Amino acid sequence: MRNILATAVLALTVALPVHAIESTFGAPLMVAANSQQDRMKTCNADAKTKALAGAERKAFMKTCLGGGKAEKAGTPQNRMKSCNKDAGVKGLKGAERKQFMSGCLKG
Repeated sequence: MRNILATAVLALTVALPVHAIESTFGAPLMVAANSQQDRMKTCNADAKTKALAGAERKAFMKTCLGGGKAEKAGTPQNRMKSCNKDAGVKGLKGAERKQFMSGCLKG
């Protein structure tokens, strides 16, 4: 009888805090996790469709998972850093680099 009572008390002790946490945070956390998972699936599918590999894939995934637009909407200095980094990853030189930088900085 003592074992049954002890088990019941232990179960309630564990269940009540878990229920409180789920009722407080459960739905918003699950939605956020699903949103991130959906974004990851979409970005992976896009990278596969474009046949990206190595550094190009890494740069694409970073932009895609970060939302892409948020980074371009930043300060001119941040855009310049980002565009320079992307041009370096792509190995662009001369006129190709100049054309890429122009388009990238315009947003």
